[in-house]
This record gives sequence, C-alpha cells and structure tokens, in this order.
Amino acid sequence: MPKREVLYKGKFHTVELAVIANDRCPAKKFLNDLSKIDREKILRVIKRLAEEGKLTNPEQFKKIEGEDFFEFKSFQIRMPCYFQAAGRLIITHGFMKKESWIRPEEIDRMKRIRHEYEKRT
Repeated sequence: MPKREVLYKGKFHTVELAVIANDRCPAKKFLNDLSKIDREKILRVIKRLAEEGKLTNPEQFKKIEGEDFFEFKSFQIRMPCYFQAAGRLIITHGFMKKESWIRPEEIDRMKRIRHEYEKRT
C-alpha cells in the first residue's frame, strides 16, 4: 500500500499531501521550506477549510480558472489541491506566485503530480 501523508483531519475534510515516486512529497517539502510565520498562516487556512467545510474568502481559497483544481492562498504562497471522494482533499505541491496569473509549468506540475499520485493509490 502506498504511503499516505495526512496533514490534517477536520470535521468536514481530511487534507492529504500527495506522495509520489520514491516517497517524495512536494507539498511537505514546500511547507518545510517556508518560514515559520508563513507556514503557520497557510496551515491556518487549510485547517479552517477542513473544520468548516468551505471558505468563502477568494483571497484564501478559490477554484483555479479553467481547471478542476483549487488553490489555498496566503499572499504569494499557493498550494494547489483537488477534491477526492469521501471528503478527501489532496494538495499536490506549493509555489510562490509572483505574477497575476499561474505559470503554465505550475499547472502542468499539479496535473503531473495528481496523475502520479492517483496511479499509486
């Protein structure tokens, strides 16, 4: 059975980090590389969604236009994710968004990580 990395289990959602080949977890590495303050900010948003079931502030969580992904947001920090059955929410990775749009390579990366993760589970 492939490794599962549960970040937070809330009342409405269980938030997991995608684990890919060689037990690599891009989202976990991204979180660990953030400053303590930035990590706490984004984790607060993630935990609130897991506990409350939804977030209405698009500055913290929104659908990525033209994709079946959503993103957690805190200033320039972005963590793409998607919903699976049974209240599971999978975070693919994280990145710093410096433009007003998401770079195509980040879209490709989230799709590639999801494909690899789902192939393993």
